[in-house]
Amino acid sequence: MAEQHEKSENHSRPGNFSEQKQDLNEIDRRLRKMRDDGSEQSKLAQRIKAPPSNVLGLAFRVSVELISALAVGAVIGWSLDQWLDTRPWLMLVFVVLGGAAGILNVYRLASGFGYAAGYSSNGTDHQDRTDSDPEQRQ
Repeated sequence: MAEQHEKSENHSRPGNFSEQKQDLNEIDRRLRKMRDDGSEQSKLAQRIKAPPSNVLGLAFRVSVELISALAVGAVIGWSLDQWLDTRPWLMLVFVVLGGAAGILNVYRLASGFGYAAGYSSNGTDHQDRTDSDPEQRQ
């Protein structure tokens, strides 16, 4: 009990306050450093988002996007047809949806959108707001 009273007295002394403040500043510095380190993308993530360095790489990526989307659509459609006994209708529908998804992926790749959330390139709108808003032009 006497030890707890002594500890509480130590915390109320002015010298300990400055030590606590230094400790908090050290913790704050460490947290900022960790946040800054975590915000940088890994080298692999940067390579994935970067455009291919040659034409052959671009052609390969486009073909993979189209074929994989069609294959996924076909597998989902075939599986649903087997389960619901609706051959070949769901497979046809999902092959068309897979083709549309593949074309959308290639369009996004060609436009530079990548796989960013909200389909925006670098977080900016593609249309200048001053062009669409007559009040801002003045």
